[in-house]
Amino acid sequence: MKRIYLDHIASTPIHPEVMEAMLPFLQEKYGNPQSLHSDGQQALEAIEEAREKVAQLINAESSEIFFTSSGSEANNFALKGLALAHQKKGKHIVLSSVEHQSILNAAKFLEKLGFAVSLINVDKFGMIDPEDVRKALTQETILVSIMLANGEVGTVEPLAEIAEVCHSDDILLHSDAVDAVGNMPVDVKALGVDALSLVGNQFYGPKGSAALFIKRGKRILPFIDGGIQEGGRRAGTEDVPAIVGMGKAAEIAKQNMSSRVEGMKALRDSLIKRLPEKIEHTILTGHPEKRLPHHASFCVEFVEGEAMLLNLDMQGIAAASGSSCTSRALKASHVLLAMGIDHALAQSSLVFSLIDDNKPEDIDYLLEVFPPIIERLRKMSPLYTKYLEEKEK
Repeated sequence: MKRIYLDHIASTPIHPEVMEAMLPFLQEKYGNPQSLHSDGQQALEAIEEAREKVAQLINAESSEIFFTSSGSEANNFALKGLALAHQKKGKHIVLSSVEHQSILNAAKFLEKLGFAVSLINVDKFGMIDPEDVRKALTQETILVSIMLANGEVGTVEPLAEIAEVCHSDDILLHSDAVDAVGNMPVDVKALGVDALSLVGNQFYGPKGSAALFIKRGKRILPFIDGGIQEGGRRAGTEDVPAIVGMGKAAEIAKQNMSSRVEGMKALRDSLIKRLPEKIEHTILTGHPEKRLPHHASFCVEFVEGEAMLLNLDMQGIAAASGSSCTSRALKASHVLLAMGIDHALAQSSLVFSLIDDNKPEDIDYLLEVFPPIIERLRKMSPLYTKYLEEKEK
């Protein structure tokens, strides 16, 4: 059976050039970067070269990049490290209600240490109003964390405007940019952020490769205590193959950004236009224009997301329903609920995420097999039966 993968927000395949760059460090070049002999120094040089490539992707300095094992670690590192480093100034943190669980749960941990956390609401598109950020700030606020783009609904937030609000009161701004970096142009200087999280497996790098950008001069406490790795801010023997892979993936992403974005946008726009035409009672979620170039998300009324995913998988199509970190929880998305979507409709979410390797015929195939699936599932849906009965009255 033909397989079509449309869940790239969860992970992308490793680029062949990335694999080629990693292989030597999985085989003959296995020295520890902290060793003083030439084998160790060879590994250290490879890490620093990768650090420079990652920095160039987001217009940062190489000294501002700190490698981690995942986006969740980078987010925890940022939130806990920045909050604890600046707690003498205040103990108030501001987040949006649609942040990733690694941010929300890290904030809950900080609440147990005496920090106060305020959540900002979003509009029906999942968009944050910078003025709401301003209203949430107090004299105790030391940190704001707002994602750059939402992986569940695709909305891209007005981060540069939010940065102006924060910096007018000398407050730090961190952004979870995991779903954005590599899929759209990201410039930390233009955005004005003090810290930013990113991962390699969003742009053809390996899983287990991630980084935290920390603006030069900003204090942060180490997340893992131990040795002197990563400038003493993240202890532990470095995963050299993963770091090298992320560096190569960042280099390729920067080179191909324009063509990659345009190609994905064309497929995304085709899907956003045609799917609601094929299946009635299908609602686009997220902002219709200010969204990730490779992201299309919907709620298909009267059908549960899990049922749609399983039936699509049987037809050779991989998609998602909500975040990959919460999809097995079988709960309504906190993002959709925060956007004012009712619980029943939120259970019917579906997310398609593309890469430039996807073809127009992939979308054609999806639109061929998906409507019969929905027709069959709706026939078994008590919600749809109730809707039809009320419609006939």
